[in-house]
Amino acid sequence: MDTGSDVVWLPCHPFECILCEGKYSPSAVSHPGPLNLTSAAPTSCKSAACSAVHSSLPSSDLCAMAKCPLESIEIDECKPFHCPPFYYAYGDGSFVAKLYQDTLSFHAAAPPLELPKFTFGCANSALGEPIGVAGFGRGLLSLPAQLARSSPEIGNYFSYCLISHSFDADRVRQPSPLILGRYEEKIKKEITTTTTTGSKDNVVYYSYTPMLNNPKHSYFYCVGLEAASVGGRRIPAPASLRRVDRRGNGGMVVDSGTTFSMLPRKFYKSVVGEFDRRVGAVFRRANAVEERTGLSPCYYGKEGEKVFAGVPQLVLHFGGNSSVVMPRRNYFYEFSDAAAKRVVGCVMLLDGGDEAEGGGGPAGLLGNYQQQGFEVVYDLEEKRVGFARRKCASMWG
Repeated sequence: MDTGSDVVWLPCHPFECILCEGKYSPSAVSHPGPLNLTSAAPTSCKSAACSAVHSSLPSSDLCAMAKCPLESIEIDECKPFHCPPFYYAYGDGSFVAKLYQDTLSFHAAAPPLELPKFTFGCANSALGEPIGVAGFGRGLLSLPAQLARSSPEIGNYFSYCLISHSFDADRVRQPSPLILGRYEEKIKKEITTTTTTGSKDNVVYYSYTPMLNNPKHSYFYCVGLEAASVGGRRIPAPASLRRVDRRGNGGMVVDSGTTFSMLPRKFYKSVVGEFDRRVGAVFRRANAVEERTGLSPCYYGKEGEKVFAGVPQLVLHFGGNSSVVMPRRNYFYEFSDAAAKRVVGCVMLLDGGDEAEGGGGPAGLLGNYQQQGFEVVYDLEEKRVGFARRKCASMWG
């Protein structure tokens, strides 16, 4: 699932995937093969869904592309003509697909839920995207938006809790829980109040920040980042991260489909510069590791020690007086470097580039590496995003 996109698509026969070798393990996917369509019906060029997937092109243009005759376009009789294929791109992949409708069934729901006329893309070719994506963005064709039309209590509220990242290929990976709809009142009470003994072990504190409207990129979940604190020193964020302007530029996108957070260059340098001022005074920079991995700054640990001491705490301060304390593993990755025969630690934030050269759009991005170990709540009714520290694996129970 991907909160940074708004289309649900699947690979369909015949399917060609370019540069997909090693992208996924077939054993980790219940139905890894391309889909054979039987009951699904092509979407009309006249539909709102067709216009939405083609960046709001008028239906007359789309029906002309579908080879509907001019006289039929003029008298509005192009419904039998299918929506033309569409192209969709991510940061690291893309696909071309046709739009279909079918009934989507959620057998795991209680009671089982069926969503008629569910619209999805059927892709016959893709680049770097072998298994399809469930778009959870704010657009018309996202899974939550389609759910909300028939079951608003489910589609207008969802959350996920990402199991901690592992770069060890041999480590068994657990799935991360995705929750559609609000918790049952009994469960909600158990996790938001103290126990009768006064213990706070069962308390879950959610820190909410308002969503920002984006007139140009309406499918993004944009929030305002006010500042970042490194080791107690608060570094104010630029205005571009705090708000979205009338042209759709600015704000920080909460994106489950991108790995690392990106900050505009000047702010990024202020944050990692403060980090380096504190950590670099104690540990030597690992320049060779930086050149090899592209991560920066990185440091060599002291000989004989397996962990770094004195790594400063990182806190993100969002709009609405919402502060999220990052666990150390969410921004400082420690691993053993065989060549140096010692532990290495790297800051896991990326330089998002110079804003003046970026061409507009969101100013920053909160990636899934920084979201691990949090339940991230998307409350579309209240238009807010919430964060709470959780033991994600235990939420399956």
